[in-house]
Amino acid sequence: MHRRARRAGIDARAVVLVEGRSDRVALETLAARRGRDLDADGVRVVSMGGATNIGHFLDLFGPSGRGLRLAGLYDDAEEGFFRRGLERCGIGAGLSRSDLAALGFHACVADLEDELIRAVGVAGVREVIAAEGELRTFQLFQRQPAQQGRAVEAQLRRFLGTRSGRKSAYAKLLVGALEPDRVPRSLDAVLAHV
Repeated sequence: MHRRARRAGIDARAVVLVEGRSDRVALETLAARRGRDLDADGVRVVSMGGATNIGHFLDLFGPSGRGLRLAGLYDDAEEGFFRRGLERCGIGAGLSRSDLAALGFHACVADLEDELIRAVGVAGVREVIAAEGELRTFQLFQRQPAQQGRAVEAQLRRFLGTRSGRKSAYAKLLVGALEPDRVPRSLDAVLAHV
């Protein structure tokens, strides 16, 4: 992971730090959908393998490392890792959520999947799942005892994480299904920063 991350920043002018692959896929898909070539722009979206790794990546790409322009996307519950990491590497002190946003680091409420499900809507997400031939699988999933009585949005979020690679696959598909005026603010803001 570390060699790949170093290579990602070699020819970059900016790096977007994200928790996982699905976040990277969503941002790259949104940029491409809008006709923006992140590679040509010198922007690399780097999946850190979890929010707890942010310190390493800030050391690598931040002020004491490559000195690149930084931005990031994180889940609501992981904000503390981002705040502490930025403060530790000398980028601000006592950072509030609005301070983080001004620095280019934006929260997904509660996570990327939640943002995309709300933006596309339950009916739209079901249509995407059906187009992938997984509607029956989702319906069977909904019948599991642990899923009964839960809101359909919560069921969809959990379903997206039940198989390896599903989050990334659906991140691409759901970003593709977004109406232009329904793009989650956090994704828009991160891309606008770099």
